[in-house]
Amino acid sequence: MNKYKYILFDLDGTITESGPGIMNAAKYALKHYGIEENDISKLKLFVGPPLDVSFMDRYGFDKEKASEAIAKFREYYNVTGIFENSVYEGMKQLLESLRSSGYKIAIASSKPQVMVHRVLEHFDIQNYFDVIVGCELDGRRSKKEEVIEEVLDQFGFKKGDDLSDMVMIGDRCYDMTGAVEFGMTGIGVLYGYGTRKELEESGATIIAATVDDLKNILLNQGI
Repeated sequence: MNKYKYILFDLDGTITESGPGIMNAAKYALKHYGIEENDISKLKLFVGPPLDVSFMDRYGFDKEKASEAIAKFREYYNVTGIFENSVYEGMKQLLESLRSSGYKIAIASSKPQVMVHRVLEHFDIQNYFDVIVGCELDGRRSKKEEVIEEVLDQFGFKKGDDLSDMVMIGDRCYDMTGAVEFGMTGIGVLYGYGTRKELEESGATIIAATVDDLKNILLNQGI
C-alpha cells in the first residue's frame, strides 16, 4: 500500500517547462528600468520564487518599484510569455496514472491563480487536479507556505494535523521549506530550475532526477 494519498505539485519547473516565457518577461520588465539583462543564469532565478522577491533580492528594487516591475512583467507574460511553455515529457502520463490510482492531486503554485488556470487549460491537464491554488494578483498568498495552507484547507486539513500521507513536489527551495513547515515530505526534482544542493539544504528528503524517476518513486512504492 502506498504511504502517500495526497500529492501537491509546484507548477513552473515541475509540471511545465515555463522558463523561456518567464525569463523573457523578466527581461522585458528589467529593460523598462534601463537594465539590459542577458545573463541566463540570473534570469533563471525568476522561475519559482514570488516575482517581488526576485526583483527586490536580485536587483535591489523597493516594494513599490517591485510592484511596478511586476506590472511590466505581466504586460509581456500575460499575452506571450505564458505560452512560451511546454509540459515536461512524460508528465501527462504520470498525472493520468496518479489519478487512476486514486491519489488526491493538487497544484500549489506561487503563480497568480488565474494564470495557473490558463496554463492548465491551455495544456488540457486541469482535470487531473482536485485542488488548484496560486497567489492573488494583488500579491496576497504569494509565499509558498500560504499557498500550501490554502491547499490543506481545501482538502479539509490544517497546520498541526498529521500530514504524513502528503508530499510536496517541486524544483526550488521554496517548495521544500514549505513542505518542512507543515511536516510533509518534500520531493525535489532536478529537471527544473533548482540544484541538488539547494533542494537538499532546504529539506528535500527524496530527489528525482527525471520525470521517469518521479513516476517510479510515486507509483512503484519507492516512498
